[in-house]
Amino acid sequence: MSHPLSDRINSLPVSATLAMAAKARELKSQGKDIIGLSLGEPDFNTPDFIKDAAINAIHENYNSYSPVDGYLELKEAICVKFKRDNNLTYSPNQIVVSTGAKQSIANVAQVLLNKGDEVLLPAPYWVSYSAIATLSEATFVEIPSSIDTDFKITPAQLEAAITPKTKMIFFNSPNNPSGTIYSEAEYRALAKVLEKHPQIFILSDEIYEHVNYETKPFSFAAIENMFERTITVNGLAKAFAMTGWRVGYIGAPEWIAKACTKMQGQVTSGTNCIAQRAAITAVLAPVEKIQYMVDEFKTRRDIVIKLLREIEGFKVNVPEGAFYVFPDISAFFGKTLKGSKIENANDFSLYILEHANVATVTGDAFGAPNCIRISYAASEIQIREAIKRIKEALG
Repeated sequence: MSHPLSDRINSLPVSATLAMAAKARELKSQGKDIIGLSLGEPDFNTPDFIKDAAINAIHENYNSYSPVDGYLELKEAICVKFKRDNNLTYSPNQIVVSTGAKQSIANVAQVLLNKGDEVLLPAPYWVSYSAIATLSEATFVEIPSSIDTDFKITPAQLEAAITPKTKMIFFNSPNNPSGTIYSEAEYRALAKVLEKHPQIFILSDEIYEHVNYETKPFSFAAIENMFERTITVNGLAKAFAMTGWRVGYIGAPEWIAKACTKMQGQVTSGTNCIAQRAAITAVLAPVEKIQYMVDEFKTRRDIVIKLLREIEGFKVNVPEGAFYVFPDISAFFGKTLKGSKIENANDFSLYILEHANVATVTGDAFGAPNCIRISYAASEIQIREAIKRIKEALG
């Protein structure tokens, strides 16, 4: 039976990461021992010093509606963080706090994009970017890359993808799903291309900023002539293990920030007041206070890479940040494994779920059809067992 839903919602895909997580939960409820390596969520608890700040806010009776764009004290703290970590100078009227970085990105797309505009998405890209562009009635254009280039695009590729309809480009470094980090030199080379196209705005998603191992990420807005065209997005979910607190924010030209506040005021209004008070403590904390999580992620990354390289058919590079590996598994395409024909990454992910009881995410959802995403935001015991099962299922 069909229902009279809008074309808008019918045009949207279901989030692949959430769909795989739901499938894994369903199988678990049936008694299957599923190891979930599909969600991008730290397996740490929120640090106690942040929880204490939230408890204090409750006792201080923060329970009323908050300002649509966030408490002034939090916006001031975010300005301090931007200067300290990114050498970016923002004022509070250029900051908008939202209910997660996903809402921050959606706000920006809604206030800048019109029907027929094009949004460039260097692939692989986070699954929600394309849906957010579609919701804004824009067209997304993928710029492909591969594991051979560490999932980075070149200036020549960027130039070739630009048309008179191009309005925005989304960058994400460290990247979900690949863990790739663009260097300052690489970003500056891409900026040289964008200098010739002043109509294009840049959304720089830096949510994994503090989860880096060898290379400190560089903010695109720190490029002198890109600052007035760049919207910097960040939040607390990944580095501070605060996914459920739902706090994201932007630093942007004031006119864009005002437009995002106007949009947000008609959708959700201000972000949860207790989460905001805790966020003040989080963003002002020295990065060293969360280094223990980053160190553990690096240890797990090294284990995952070593074990996956022992499986014939897996092509693996070394991600420099985030908490994912994104192996190329196209060597299995066209093969039949235990009666199952593997035609693509989706088939491979489902095969691994069925025969190894391990949940991953197909690369199709990220614009990279030869790959799968494996999250190592899980215990070392779970990681070792999961890859052991995968190896046995493919043997």
